Amino acid sequence: MRNSIKMLDSLITSKTRLRLLVKFFINVANEGHLRGLAAEFNESTNSIRKELNNLSQAGYLEKEFVQNRILYKANSKHPLFGALQKIVRTYIGLDAIIAQVLERMGAVEKIMLTGDYANGIDSGIIMVTLVGKELNEEYLQKLSRKIEDIIDRKVVFSLSESDVKGLLLFSDQFVESDN
Repeated sequence: MRNSIKMLDSLITSKTRLRLLVKFFINVANEGHLRGLAAEFNESTNSIRKELNNLSQAGYLEKEFVQNRILYKANSKHPLFGALQKIVRTYIGLDAIIAQVLERMGAVEKIMLTGDYANGIDSGIIMVTLVGKELNEEYLQKLSRKIEDIIDRKVVFSLSESDVKGLLLFSDQFVESDN
């Protein structure tokens, strides 16, 4: 997994572009405008504008004019949308989290991404909520450290017996949501 992260960093050398891809492709519902993204990323509007223009011209992002602002969001109709979303989720380490959780956690009904990453903010702390009954809490504590070593990001797990708000990563009803 670490190699995947380093490979993507070497392939996409612009940190701003990489952060924008995470923002828009981790969750199709995420959107943003120039000044808001500049503030969120703590970067200049010029660097954000340059990358937004590049991604828009390539068709990866859609633009919509809303109240004197241009709102950007992922173009879910782009032929590479699914592939880019999978690359971003692999880069963050979500695939590794799901695989490790399902291995020995018990009857997991859902895995939800909550917190910053659900909103497309690459903060380094991945918050994951597991929904189910009689889940193995002891294994979860060990799992957190194991996954952190694999993906080089802090992982915080919480347990719930009922639905929580967040990005659905896994459901025992179906494998993965595009939302």
